[in-house]
Amino acid sequence: MKNYIDEQNDIIKSYYKILSKDFPQFLNDYIYTPEMQKLDGINQICGAYWRKDNIYEDMYSVLKHSVGVALIIWNFTQDKKQTIAGLLHDISSPAFKHCIDFLNGDAEKQESTEEQTLEVIKNSKEIMNLLKTDEIELQEISNYKIYPIADNEIPKLSADRLEYTFMNGIYYKKVWDLEEISQIYQDIHVINNEDNVEELGFNSVEIAEKFVDRASKLWPIWVSSEDTITMYFFANIIEKMYNEKYITKSDLYELSEQQIINLIKICKNKKISEAFNNFMKCNNFIDSEEYREDKFCVSRKVKIRYINPITKKGRIYDISTKAKKQIDNFNNIDISKYAYIDI
Repeated sequence: MKNYIDEQNDIIKSYYKILSKDFPQFLNDYIYTPEMQKLDGINQICGAYWRKDNIYEDMYSVLKHSVGVALIIWNFTQDKKQTIAGLLHDISSPAFKHCIDFLNGDAEKQESTEEQTLEVIKNSKEIMNLLKTDEIELQEISNYKIYPIADNEIPKLSADRLEYTFMNGIYYKKVWDLEEISQIYQDIHVINNEDNVEELGFNSVEIAEKFVDRASKLWPIWVSSEDTITMYFFANIIEKMYNEKYITKSDLYELSEQQIINLIKICKNKKISEAFNNFMKCNNFIDSEEYREDKFCVSRKVKIRYINPITKKGRIYDISTKAKKQIDNFNNIDISKYAYIDI
């Protein structure tokens, strides 16, 4: 029987062992279904991955993220249903993930690509057989939002939010190493919050402050003009490829991002391939309060991601001057109405 963790590099192996001392065998059954395996060709950092000099040989895929989320849930709950729900939560992701939310007009919530989760699971013979064997009902795993440890509303801390924050801080921008992640993670436990709902929180105010200090270095990146333009650009070029029948909608769910990029590069419409090549070389992202008709200009209305974790003594925002300042600095960040590039 294949064991997913055995196939990972040393960094991912060590990281997963921090998240959960044991790697439950039942996860492998679901990981090796075709629907989950195709997530290995989709990057969790969306289109931005292809513009970055990745310091690691393999990319931070949606599959790696999903497994990480499942391991966090398993570590804190030992609940098989919640863990499987966490593993499957991104199963309906298309290539370039949240870029397609931008294409769907869902830049601010970035949830439109999750709408097919139930259908994807229901149409998977392998997954449905596994659920039957495990005596789990479809509705118990098709929406991970019913489990607050798995997912909750921003700015609370959940397994999903914690995992992508940890790994973005390794792959996207170096804000911590595995030793620091281990120190932070060991301080986390389940707390009943102010609404009497279970939430991941911190024992120590000092560790919660450290987490916010490091994580707050990531938050501005996710609302930056470069990140927003990148998301819209990939959405735009995918739409053009689709409209001109160089790719089909099903390709977004069957091909890897690398395969689609290869199709863009050899596209017979040279305007598309040249625009892509020019964009990949572009480093001048300009904020603007006015819409520029003559440029590739986009709205800066995007999803605001930050975390105000709970501790034993209350929300870190309410008890830490340092954390309050960092959260306020982010929430008061000056975001222009538009941003553009000259291509």
